[in-house]
Amino acid sequence: MGLGLNRGIPSLLKISCMVIVVMISSELADSKCEIEGIFNFGDSNSDTGGFWAAFPAQTGPWGSTFFKKPAGRASDGRLVIDFLAQALGMPFISPYLQSIGSDYRHGANFATLASTVLLPNTSLFVSGISPFSLAIQLNQMKDFHVKAHPHPHSSGSSILPPPDIFGKSIYMFYIGQNDFTSNLAAIGVEAVRQFLPQVIAQIASTITEIYGIGGRTFMVMNLAPVGCYPAILTTFRHNHSDVDAYGCLISVNNAVDYYNSLLQQALADSRARLANSTIVYLDTNKILLDLFRHPKSYGMQHGTRACCGHGGGPYNYDPRLFCGTTKVIDGRSMTASACTDPYNYVSYDGIHATEAANRHISAAIIDGSISHPPFALSHLCRIHSFP
Repeated sequence: MGLGLNRGIPSLLKISCMVIVVMISSELADSKCEIEGIFNFGDSNSDTGGFWAAFPAQTGPWGSTFFKKPAGRASDGRLVIDFLAQALGMPFISPYLQSIGSDYRHGANFATLASTVLLPNTSLFVSGISPFSLAIQLNQMKDFHVKAHPHPHSSGSSILPPPDIFGKSIYMFYIGQNDFTSNLAAIGVEAVRQFLPQVIAQIASTITEIYGIGGRTFMVMNLAPVGCYPAILTTFRHNHSDVDAYGCLISVNNAVDYYNSLLQQALADSRARLANSTIVYLDTNKILLDLFRHPKSYGMQHGTRACCGHGGGPYNYDPRLFCGTTKVIDGRSMTASACTDPYNYVSYDGIHATEAANRHISAAIIDGSISHPPFALSHLCRIHSFP
């Protein structure tokens, strides 16, 4: 009997260990997420309504896929920041500029359509560039930080986050595209390359300032392959020799690669300089480029053709007629209408991604496959599936 009991002890230990592992795994999966908020800085690629809160006017087919109406986003549906918020179990991040219906308990979105990293030297009504550059967005962040630390004798606000959220949040950056594209047609690729280091220096400086008020985790998306954008392919003068096998502009995407290499190095330098910081370079260019080149591999049909536009042809983009607008051209009333199957397109309006493309980008961010250094959100939190 003694020998039989001894033989049973290892089995019992194995079972006990398995139970403990399962219990620990379950506790980890259900434990509170280490990330409690998102603060976002950006342009139209991540604006969830800031621009249209400042300049109310959005109409047309925007938001039709998910929201079923215009929702302040330059897409048919959700943006990357929306998918990330949902994956982390948070509500959509409210725009800082939206005074009605906002909930800032899980962060704030400072992005606005047409924003640049560098301060604009002209007005919105002349150039179309937003007045809310990265420096302004940073000032708004600082003001938000002060407001979230109420006076000891005040009751605070039910829509503001707890004061300790700033060290438990992700600071997202998806900005720089307008600095690159706004002058591309006027001064050319080589001239644009000259001031790209200034753009990157400003992003690095902003990260340092946010670090100074408690931010520790930063995720910076690189510049998209704009040489594949229908808008750039239509408006940027080029020779046939400048077009690659996938229909994208070689010179433009080479300049994008130059920018991204500088950005990655600048973030590495910041990471080494700022103790206990996590600064992640997100190679969103990689996944977007693959989407443009091989849309059918992702269950889509069209890479460099816009869903919402005018003119047909390979790009379906007309710079005289933006998505959802109607105008008299050559004596005829024309409308840039949206396709009925945006899920088959990478580009929604020739400039911005569809919800379908944003979903693929978001999945790559969550699993860490485009993160440098490696950083998977799924290792920090129980990830919720996208509805």
